Amino acid sequence: MPLLPSVLFVCVHNAGRSQMAAGWLSHLAGDRIEVRSAGSRPAAEINPVAVQAMREVGIDITGHQPKILTVDAVEGSDVVITMGCGDACPIFPGKRYEDWALADPARQDIEAVRIIRDEIRERIEKLIATLTTAR
Repeated sequence: MPLLPSVLFVCVHNAGRSQMAAGWLSHLAGDRIEVRSAGSRPAAEINPVAVQAMREVGIDITGHQPKILTVDAVEGSDVVITMGCGDACPIFPGKRYEDWALADPARQDIEAVRIIRDEIRERIEKLIATLTTAR
């Protein structure tokens, strides 16, 4: 049985964008893709407005915790998607890297976070299509 493709979402605090992306990918891809997320400087907790925005579309990310970005997480992933972490993300040969320019949901109201959430969903749907047809 082939190994599942693995995706790592990285942002600075691992509290908003990367958590929403991980939630979307888990929800939309099910068990077809392994999902990870991490931050270069993780926050103490997930952004409550991001949790609220995801809950509105039926995805519960309340049980998730911000995690520190490790070399092992990058090495163990096929695709590394960064979201505003700049040079904090280690680069390894043979990995697919994408940088998603997304607004930071920190200190944003729910209307702004909904826009970010929906943009992430669009990107996740395209990502799933490339990962599931490439195998």
